[in-house]
Amino acid sequence: MADRRTDVLQGTFDLLVLKVLSVEPIHGWGITQRIEALSERALSVNQGSLYPSLERLQRSGWVVSEWRLTENNRRAKYYRLTAAGRSQLQVERSEWERAAQAIRLILRWEGA
Repeated sequence: MADRRTDVLQGTFDLLVLKVLSVEPIHGWGITQRIEALSERALSVNQGSLYPSLERLQRSGWVVSEWRLTENNRRAKYYRLTAAGRSQLQVERSEWERAAQAIRLILRWEGA
């Protein structure tokens, strides 16, 4: 059986990370697992994309991090959304909704 998982589209990934972090602080591996689980394994997160995205979000002031112990008593960097990150999540969500609507319109087109 073919693997039907899709890599998360560039430009959408930051939105998904911000959304996951809007619920609770979580470590990088947890972000990956949450996105894959919530998409019912339809989306695949490339680890090579995750940490550059988190660094970019931190530089923008939308995410902050701190070292903590995981539930398995291992040290991990936990990320959480800032107030500016919550605002940015709304902006990115609106932009994504607008783009998705435009794509739906194009896909419905039957030609003239």
